[in-house]
Amino acid sequence: MFDGFTLERVTVGEVTLRVRHGGGGPPVVLLHGHPRTHTTWHAVAPRLAEAYTVVAPDLRGYGQSTLPPDRPGHTQSAKREMAGDVVRLMGRLGHDRFAVVGHDRGALVAFRTAMDHPDLVSHLVVMDGLPVVEHLERTDVAFARAWWHWWFLGQTDKPAERVINADPGAWYRTPGPEEIGAGNHADVWAALRDPAVVHGMCEDYRAGLRVDREHDEADRAAGRRVRCPAMLLESVHDDLDIHGDPAAIWEPWLDRPLRHLKIDSGHHQAEERPGEVAAAIGDFLTTSAAR
Repeated sequence: MFDGFTLERVTVGEVTLRVRHGGGGPPVVLLHGHPRTHTTWHAVAPRLAEAYTVVAPDLRGYGQSTLPPDRPGHTQSAKREMAGDVVRLMGRLGHDRFAVVGHDRGALVAFRTAMDHPDLVSHLVVMDGLPVVEHLERTDVAFARAWWHWWFLGQTDKPAERVINADPGAWYRTPGPEEIGAGNHADVWAALRDPAVVHGMCEDYRAGLRVDREHDEADRAAGRRVRCPAMLLESVHDDLDIHGDPAAIWEPWLDRPLRHLKIDSGHHQAEERPGEVAAAIGDFLTTSAAR
């Protein structure tokens, strides 16, 4: 995986991130979702590296990146903190302005990076994601049944870690190594069998139901919106449209018209359709004038 890329660990404030970076040209950050690690991008990153400097970290608490001790309100796992990690990481690597791409939970981090650091983010790409407050305000029976893991992972009365760690193979499902790549498969399963990572992922969801929602609500009340060009990549065979048209939901959060493309894949677009994903990102970065 990642031929020609550098793999290292970079300390950024209170956490140390495992990160791969390579290529040359304008910088772009790739942020994975749950329950993956940065290796989910193994077939996308080399394609983008032909024209861009690509940086792919494990989010704090995921993969082999560290997580600070738990804090009240789960604020150590807030997307605002993860966005700060991204900014500090890019600064350490010598990049003062960059595009950010995020999938699933990484989409929340990408969105928060663009909201909190508008002068640093040139382009935003979200893949199968909405602002967390938009999901929570639309919660109904259909959403609770389909996305029930949000409530399981996010509650604290009977922590999910005890159930998951007892038999990770019974809880998590991934395609086999022949489908998602042997190295990627091995990396994600090493993470899923690590109780510290399982806790970090649960804390991510706990923050999502609490402090992340508060941050979204505060931004909306203040009229803050994403100022850079934005694109949504939506999986055809997923259910981001469970609340209706996701592009319409995104519109009030953006200063500019949203570019909305559908990828003929299931949820894990980067693994199922890496060529299409890389081409869509590259075209967006090339044709959308930065703010």
